[in-house]
Amino acid sequence: MKPELAVAVREMRLGSLINEFAITKKVIAAIPENAKEFRPDPKARTAHELAWHVVSSDVQMLDEIADGAFTMAERFPKMPSTIAGMIEFYDREFPRSLARVKALDAAALGKVIDFYGAFQFPAVVFLGFVESHSIHHRGQLSTYLRPMGSKVPSIYGGSADEPWKG
Repeated sequence: MKPELAVAVREMRLGSLINEFAITKKVIAAIPENAKEFRPDPKARTAHELAWHVVSSDVQMLDEIADGAFTMAERFPKMPSTIAGMIEFYDREFPRSLARVKALDAAALGKVIDFYGAFQFPAVVFLGFVESHSIHHRGQLSTYLRPMGSKVPSIYGGSADEPWKG
Protein backbone atom coordinates (compact mmCIF):
# COMPACT_ATOMS: atom_id res chain seq x y z
CA MET A 1 0.00 0.00 0.00
CA LYS A 2 1.36 3.39 -0.95
CA PRO A 3 2.05 5.65 2.05
CA GLU A 4 -0.27 8.42 0.82
CA LEU A 5 -3.13 5.94 0.48
CA ALA A 6 -2.55 4.50 3.96
CA VAL A 7 -2.73 7.96 5.51
CA ALA A 8 -5.83 8.92 3.49
CA VAL A 9 -7.63 5.70 4.47
CA ARG A 10 -6.75 6.30 8.12
CA GLU A 11 -8.16 9.82 8.07
CA MET A 12 -11.39 8.67 6.42
CA ARG A 13 -11.83 5.73 8.80
CA LEU A 14 -11.02 7.72 11.94
CA GLY A 15 -13.72 10.26 11.08
CA SER A 16 -16.21 7.47 10.62
CA LEU A 17 -15.16 5.76 13.87
CA ILE A 18 -15.67 9.01 15.78
CA ASN A 19 -19.22 9.24 14.43
CA GLU A 20 -19.94 5.61 15.32
CA PHE A 21 -18.50 6.14 18.82
CA ALA A 22 -21.18 8.77 19.54
CA ILE A 23 -23.96 6.51 18.27
CA THR A 24 -22.66 3.53 20.22
CA LYS A 25 -22.63 5.57 23.42
CA LYS A 26 -26.30 6.51 22.86
CA VAL A 27 -27.29 2.85 22.47
CA ILE A 28 -25.33 1.78 25.55
CA ALA A 29 -26.70 4.69 27.59
CA ALA A 30 -30.22 3.46 26.76
CA ILE A 31 -29.64 0.22 28.69
CA PRO A 32 -31.63 0.49 31.92
CA GLU A 33 -29.38 -0.25 34.88
CA ASN A 34 -32.09 -2.44 36.40
CA ALA A 35 -32.34 -4.53 33.19
CA LYS A 36 -28.67 -4.89 32.25
CA GLU A 37 -28.81 -8.66 32.88
CA PHE A 38 -31.48 -9.05 30.17
CA ARG A 39 -30.71 -11.59 27.47
CA PRO A 40 -33.17 -12.51 24.70
CA ASP A 41 -32.10 -16.17 24.71
CA PRO A 42 -30.15 -18.38 27.10
CA LYS A 43 -27.31 -18.57 24.53
CA ALA A 44 -27.12 -14.79 24.16
CA ARG A 45 -24.92 -12.46 26.13
CA THR A 46 -26.58 -10.19 28.65
CA ALA A 47 -27.02 -6.57 27.63
CA HIS A 48 -24.23 -5.64 30.01
CA GLU A 49 -21.88 -8.31 28.61
CA LEU A 50 -22.66 -7.36 25.02
CA ALA A 51 -22.14 -3.66 25.70
CA TRP A 52 -18.80 -4.44 27.34
CA HIS A 53 -17.81 -6.57 24.36
CA VAL A 54 -18.42 -3.61 22.04
CA VAL A 55 -16.66 -1.07 24.26
CA SER A 56 -13.65 -3.19 25.22
CA SER A 57 -13.18 -4.63 21.71
CA ASP A 58 -13.26 -1.19 20.09
CA VAL A 59 -10.51 0.01 22.40
CA GLN A 60 -8.48 -3.20 22.36
CA MET A 61 -8.49 -3.53 18.56
CA LEU A 62 -7.46 0.10 18.10
CA ASP A 63 -4.62 -0.45 20.58
CA GLU A 64 -3.61 -3.62 18.73
CA ILE A 65 -3.54 -1.78 15.41
CA ALA A 66 -1.28 0.81 17.05
CA ASP A 67 0.88 -2.00 18.48
CA GLY A 68 1.13 -3.70 15.10
CA ALA A 69 -0.09 -7.06 16.43
CA PHE A 70 -3.34 -8.69 17.50
CA THR A 71 -3.49 -10.84 20.61
CA MET A 72 -6.24 -12.92 22.18
CA ALA A 73 -5.30 -11.70 25.65
CA GLU A 74 -7.97 -9.44 27.11
CA ARG A 75 -6.52 -6.02 27.85
CA PHE A 76 -9.50 -4.99 29.96
CA PRO A 77 -10.72 -8.06 31.86
CA LYS A 78 -12.52 -6.08 34.58
CA MET A 79 -15.93 -5.10 33.27
CA PRO A 80 -17.37 -2.00 34.96
CA SER A 81 -20.26 -2.91 37.24
CA THR A 82 -22.56 -0.18 35.94
CA ILE A 83 -23.60 1.14 32.55
CA ALA A 84 -22.42 4.59 33.63
CA GLY A 85 -19.01 3.13 34.49
CA MET A 86 -18.85 1.50 31.08
CA ILE A 87 -19.58 4.79 29.34
CA GLU A 88 -16.97 6.50 31.52
CA PHE A 89 -14.41 3.89 30.45
CA TYR A 90 -15.38 4.32 26.77
CA ASP A 91 -15.21 8.13 27.02
CA ARG A 92 -11.71 7.89 28.44
CA GLU A 93 -10.18 4.96 26.54
CA PHE A 94 -11.63 5.25 23.03
CA PRO A 95 -10.13 8.71 22.33
CA ARG A 96 -6.82 7.55 23.82
CA SER A 97 -6.64 4.48 21.57
CA LEU A 98 -7.81 6.49 18.55
CA ALA A 99 -5.01 9.00 19.18
CA ARG A 100 -2.49 6.17 19.13
CA VAL A 101 -3.69 5.16 15.65
CA LYS A 102 -3.71 8.81 14.55
CA ALA A 103 -0.04 9.04 15.56
CA LEU A 104 1.07 6.11 13.37
CA ASP A 105 3.28 6.99 10.45
CA ALA A 106 2.61 5.74 6.93
CA ALA A 107 5.03 2.82 7.30
CA ALA A 108 3.22 1.52 10.39
CA LEU A 109 -0.18 1.98 8.72
CA GLY A 110 1.02 -0.05 5.73
CA LYS A 111 2.63 -2.82 7.78
CA VAL A 112 0.87 -6.14 7.23
CA ILE A 113 -0.61 -7.54 10.44
CA ASP A 114 -1.81 -11.10 10.99
CA PHE A 115 -5.32 -11.44 12.42
CA TYR A 116 -5.18 -14.73 14.35
CA GLY A 117 -4.08 -16.66 11.25
CA ALA A 118 -7.39 -15.88 9.53
CA PHE A 119 -6.15 -13.09 7.28
CA GLN A 120 -3.38 -10.58 6.86
CA PHE A 121 -3.85 -6.96 5.81
CA PRO A 122 -2.07 -3.65 6.16
CA ALA A 123 -2.78 -2.24 9.63
CA VAL A 124 -4.94 0.59 8.28
CA VAL A 125 -7.36 -1.90 6.69
CA PHE A 126 -8.28 -3.18 10.14
CA LEU A 127 -9.87 0.17 11.00
CA GLY A 128 -12.76 -0.88 8.77
CA PHE A 129 -12.93 -4.17 10.64
CA VAL A 130 -13.12 -2.36 13.99
CA GLU A 131 -16.02 -0.29 12.66
CA SER A 132 -17.90 -3.27 11.18
CA HIS A 133 -17.43 -5.32 14.35
CA SER A 134 -18.72 -2.49 16.52
CA ILE A 135 -21.73 -1.79 14.30
CA HIS A 136 -22.59 -5.50 14.16
CA HIS A 137 -22.69 -5.92 17.93
CA ARG A 138 -24.31 -2.52 18.51
CA GLY A 139 -27.10 -3.69 16.19
CA GLN A 140 -27.56 -6.78 18.33
CA LEU A 141 -27.65 -4.62 21.44
CA SER A 142 -30.18 -2.21 19.96
CA THR A 143 -32.62 -5.12 19.52
CA TYR A 144 -32.46 -5.72 23.28
CA LEU A 145 -33.63 -2.23 24.19
CA ARG A 146 -37.41 -2.40 23.74
CA PRO A 147 -37.77 -5.85 25.35
CA MET A 148 -35.84 -4.38 28.33
CA GLY A 149 -38.37 -1.57 28.57
CA SER A 150 -36.10 1.08 27.08
CA LYS A 151 -36.31 3.32 24.06
CA VAL A 152 -34.29 2.92 20.87
CA PRO A 153 -32.28 6.05 20.06
CA SER A 154 -31.79 7.43 16.60
CA ILE A 155 -28.95 5.52 14.96
CA TYR A 156 -28.80 6.33 11.24
CA GLY A 157 -31.98 8.31 11.15
CA GLY A 158 -35.04 8.40 13.32
CA SER A 159 -36.48 5.59 15.36
CA ALA A 160 -40.02 5.21 16.66
CA ASP A 161 -38.70 6.50 19.99
CA GLU A 162 -36.45 9.28 18.71
CA PRO A 163 -37.81 10.62 15.41
CA TRP A 164 -35.38 12.11 12.96
CA LYS A 165 -35.49 15.87 12.98
CA GLY A 166 -33.79 16.25 9.56
